[in-house]
Amino acid sequence: MAKNLVIVESPAKVKTIKKFLGSNYQVMASQGHVRDLPKSQLGIDVEHDFEPKYITIRGKGELLAQLRKEAKKASKIYLATDPDREGEAISWHLIHSLHLEDKNVARITFNEITKSAVKSSLKNPREIDMDLVDSQQARRILDRMVGYEISPLLWAKVKRGLSAGRVQSVALRIICDREEEIDAFIPQEYYTLDVILKEAKSKKDFVASFYGNKDGKMDISDKETLDKIVKEIGDSEFKIASVKKSNREKKPPLPFTTSTMQQEAFKALNFNIQKTMRIAQQLYEGVDIKGEGTVGLITYLRTDSTRVSDEAQEAAKEFISENYGEEFLGATNAATKKKATKVQDAHEAIRPSNIMRTPAEIKESLSRDQFRLYQLIWKRFAASQMCAAKFENTSAKISAGDYVFSASASKRIFDGFMLIYTSADEEEEKKKNIVNDLTEESVLKFESFEEKQHFTQPPAHFTEASLVHTLEELGIGRPSTYSPTITTIQKRRYITKEGRNIYVTELGEVVNKIMKESFPSVVDENFTATMESLLDGVEEGTVNWKSVVENFYPDLHESVVKAEKELEQVKIEDEVTDVICEECGRNMVVKYGPHGKFLACPGFPDCRNTKPYLEKIGVKCPKCEKDIVIRKTKKGRRFFGCEDYPNCDFMSWQRPVEKPCPKCNSFMVIKGNKTVCSDPECGYSEITSENDAEK
Repeated sequence: MAKNLVIVESPAKVKTIKKFLGSNYQVMASQGHVRDLPKSQLGIDVEHDFEPKYITIRGKGELLAQLRKEAKKASKIYLATDPDREGEAISWHLIHSLHLEDKNVARITFNEITKSAVKSSLKNPREIDMDLVDSQQARRILDRMVGYEISPLLWAKVKRGLSAGRVQSVALRIICDREEEIDAFIPQEYYTLDVILKEAKSKKDFVASFYGNKDGKMDISDKETLDKIVKEIGDSEFKIASVKKSNREKKPPLPFTTSTMQQEAFKALNFNIQKTMRIAQQLYEGVDIKGEGTVGLITYLRTDSTRVSDEAQEAAKEFISENYGEEFLGATNAATKKKATKVQDAHEAIRPSNIMRTPAEIKESLSRDQFRLYQLIWKRFAASQMCAAKFENTSAKISAGDYVFSASASKRIFDGFMLIYTSADEEEEKKKNIVNDLTEESVLKFESFEEKQHFTQPPAHFTEASLVHTLEELGIGRPSTYSPTITTIQKRRYITKEGRNIYVTELGEVVNKIMKESFPSVVDENFTATMESLLDGVEEGTVNWKSVVENFYPDLHESVVKAEKELEQVKIEDEVTDVICEECGRNMVVKYGPHGKFLACPGFPDCRNTKPYLEKIGVKCPKCEKDIVIRKTKKGRRFFGCEDYPNCDFMSWQRPVEKPCPKCNSFMVIKGNKTVCSDPECGYSEITSENDAEK
């Protein structure tokens, strides 16, 4: 009797699934996509209804021959690629590549690789969903059009193998815009005033912060105001004006979606996005568990949904009741924020495939990183099915003469879900605070004032987690695209990471400037978000995929033609410098490399001499009077330093100007449209002169 053939994407799944199905099923892997657009050309017939030209991916010929051989012997073929648009497209391509049009073929999907889920999928086969396939085709073709139409222009203008992308170029712009905000930010001085008080009965200290006066809240913007308040309070008695107590509840978190898992793993485990997805894939495909064999530990890892199946809810209810008590059960499932319209929202949230399989029980079978991520997913899901945590809040207003101070504290009175899970952002007070015991009769004794000077802070640099959060909020890209998008712009050296922070490189600034000038719609956030909505419409069957492409291509092509003409009008020549090549005597020229500008001999290939390019900015070093030049960190981030480094250690992230500060004589730097003193305590600023602004 001929066997049934099951084709999955990943070889890692083969062993897990074969164990569930037995000898009557042959399980093989396609190892991802088998057909794609050709690399050597656009691969889209723009003259004939934008028909894509697919070819077999290089190196897949032998694998396809093996799959065809097994398909001929099989009585039925099940296409079990991933349950998303990419998986649907791979199944569709397999039908064409393996010539299965006249064979007994069925499409099956499962959200978790467990025996019950796999066997259930075999009982509920379906046909290929062409709406999902068309959505994938539309995304692939749009990305190809942007990449293949614009990238050659970047080559011509910047002279290196750069690239543009429908999502990556917008992500780069968002990062560049944030860096511009940070560079233009001018700190504002302000002060805080705290008072240390002692409660007579407990004899314990607590801190109260300045609130304002009897008319309402006040800000302390300068030292003069601070000194005036302290002087007017003088020897005034500190008295409790009012004490308010209230109860509040903190709701349990929703279970993980792809983006929230990426963000939390970054914050709590210090995993970059790529690492999180790689380890989650391992947990989904199956891990060899002692006593159980190979088991899929979590549900599918690419999802926009926070829904949980009825079976998983029941299992969680039983587990929580037995291990923590019925008082910890949530009244209802933490449920969905969105309707399950998109394919990736049609899945469940990311959760353990079996809540009874606790992290502690399987720790020995997992690597350290697998255990940490599984534990995070397990705890988050268990917490989502528990009840709210309860707190008692106490806030006290304290009067001193005409002024008012405030003190507050929060005491957890019922753990709820926080018994097992708190997110990396939560810093709840776990210890009882003396403020909780204050009453209107409490007697206070003044101990001391604490005066502090502060400066307002610029927007934070993006981290991988905050960039994913921003892209998701703006509706740009989808969960499956965040990791490859960030990886791509980092590989292209458009951005660099120092610690957790993302910075733009000189190369990234150049590419972003060209994209904004020549292709404003491609890097427009609203345009890209609207395009994502249209592509979702294709998934849902309400929009024709070729209509999306037809409407997009003419405007893109027109922009490319216009940019090409502008490039023809401006003959791009290498910038000749006064630096002489010590090997052949020619004047060296400026070139662009993976890390930005460098000096190269124009006699290439006869002379291959190169050296770092130190661009002078026309300003003398305030420490040693030599020239300040533009330098780059090892990772490509630009800064301004002395040409005599390492003998002189002067450096500045902002561009210095020649004119010293008229108030304190420190050097000044350009921030946005202002020139400010480099010493924040000085605070001097003026409108940037036209000469400095042009630099």
